[in-house]
Amino acid sequence: MTDFNGPSLARSPLNEVVIVLSHTSHPGNIGAVARAMKTMGLSDLRLVNPDTFPSEIATARASGATDVLHQARIFGALTDAIADCVYVVGSSARGRDFVGETRDVRSACAEAIAQSANGKVAIVFGCEMSGMTNAEVALCQTLAYIPANAAYSSLNLGSAVQVFAYELRMAAGLTAGYPASQFQPATQEEIERLFVHMQHALTVSGFFNPENPKRLFPRLRRLFARTRLEREEVDIFRGIFRTLESLSPSAKPNTRSDSHKKQ
Repeated sequence: MTDFNGPSLARSPLNEVVIVLSHTSHPGNIGAVARAMKTMGLSDLRLVNPDTFPSEIATARASGATDVLHQARIFGALTDAIADCVYVVGSSARGRDFVGETRDVRSACAEAIAQSANGKVAIVFGCEMSGMTNAEVALCQTLAYIPANAAYSSLNLGSAVQVFAYELRMAAGLTAGYPASQFQPATQEEIERLFVHMQHALTVSGFFNPENPKRLFPRLRRLFARTRLEREEVDIFRGIFRTLESLSPSAKPNTRSDSHKKQ
């Protein structure tokens, strides 16, 4: 299976990342987490003693990420959910008396992806109301925090998982997006012909006085130079200038401006 935003998911380190939700109280949050995971290419969801699951509410909030929900596994204890993991990161805004390392989410996710070369890695999230317990924190090698506004740092569970999932994807190097449209750049000859045509059109329309030019055309040249004109854009301006010429009663045929026509 190939992901349009990156290499084949069969080779992705994201396959080694486990998202663990401990004692989730609202099924809607499980659905929101499934959606956040799928958008970033994660699929292994593990639940420790959720209050309600499966649930139609979770399915509705998943918004199509039902495959993540159907594959989710339920465990009776966090120790069981992370038993096959070589590295465990706990998501917590408060270090309490934790004696291990603490990292911001970006650094922690980079380390998690590095550790995924050795086996499964887990990102653990506690219940919505109180977060991870001290016993759960003690099972982690690293605590990770999201550097949020100190005056209002509360994130709902789905949003917190989305931040971690995004950083995991970036750390895995899956940063490619959709290709931008490609247009043919205008040549210098085409741009020079544009200015010849422009000067004629602005002159016959009465906007430009060749006997008192001031700095109009140097400024226009600077303006167009900043835009890196494309061939289609040059053609659009040439069409505008032809219309100006046709509306000017004093207009005379501009043989120089028409010399750009394709053979």
